[in-house]
Amino acid sequence: MTLSLEQVEAILDPVEAIERVPADISVVVPVTERCDDLVEIYQTHAAVLRRLGRSFEFIFVIDGGFEKTAQALDSLKVSGEPIRVFRLPRSFGEATALTVGLEQAEGDVLLTLSAYFQVVPEGIEKVLTLLDVGYDLVVTRRYPRIDSWVNRLHNRGFHFLISSLTGADFRDISCGLKGMRRHVAREINLYGDLHRFLALFAYQRGLRVGEVSVPQHLQDSGTRLYTPGTYLRRLLDILTLVFLFKFTKKPLRFFGLIGAGFFSVGVFVSLILTVQRIIGLTGLADRPLLILGVLLMVLGVQIGSIGLLGEIIIFTHAREMKDYTIDKTLT
Repeated sequence: MTLSLEQVEAILDPVEAIERVPADISVVVPVTERCDDLVEIYQTHAAVLRRLGRSFEFIFVIDGGFEKTAQALDSLKVSGEPIRVFRLPRSFGEATALTVGLEQAEGDVLLTLSAYFQVVPEGIEKVLTLLDVGYDLVVTRRYPRIDSWVNRLHNRGFHFLISSLTGADFRDISCGLKGMRRHVAREINLYGDLHRFLALFAYQRGLRVGEVSVPQHLQDSGTRLYTPGTYLRRLLDILTLVFLFKFTKKPLRFFGLIGAGFFSVGVFVSLILTVQRIIGLTGLADRPLLILGVLLMVLGVQIGSIGLLGEIIIFTHAREMKDYTIDKTLT
């Protein structure tokens, strides 16, 4: 009987061979903005996965500034728990930390967790159930919520604005607990603060996206107030989302509409001044409105030109761009 190379290695060093077997589920935990006890987060969620009989690994990605917090994970590594820790040299943000974790993950099923408690750990079971029935991405909704009305008002306003602009009806896309198939992580690029909109980008590409309600954790009941700069950044993120969602392959429609508006107002102002000059009501010298009208027309042409250049770039790279997913191939 001929043994394969893997079988020979298993006989010579069975422990090492077992350790190289990839886990079914990879849990990615980005440690960025804030965090609770990471050991407790691991133990409570790992207990759920063990009860379900699933093999797993935890990947902690430590952003710059949280090095001391991550030292608590050393005891878990020494005791042989299936965890891996990656440290970033400086603060890169949650999107980068998630990207690093998803790239290093070995499992076919990828879960993401916040570094602080948002929902009860038992919510993992609901996420895995939906993934097993065929969903590509599953997001969780904190419900019933036990936090203050201020937090709920923020959440409703945020999602009402997103739903109105994109047509996608999600109710808590910011919740950290998500589950996805490996191909979802490969197809969607995360950068900036757009990791919050992962479900929307997956929905845009035609992937099967589900949402499941999970009770909110008791430790997530505090009131969260943000600075005006944070609200401004969220608004800019939403504007970026709308552009990427609707005009990525049609930039002329976006910039052309804005440019046409400026150009039309400039033409209207200039026509009024021209008519007044023809009928002798007033002269054109020292008229600020004339300068404004010409400026608006020039600005409109420039904005429209940006859209036209964008269309040329899109046309040139159209073959390389893919904004869809094939569900099934019937032969």
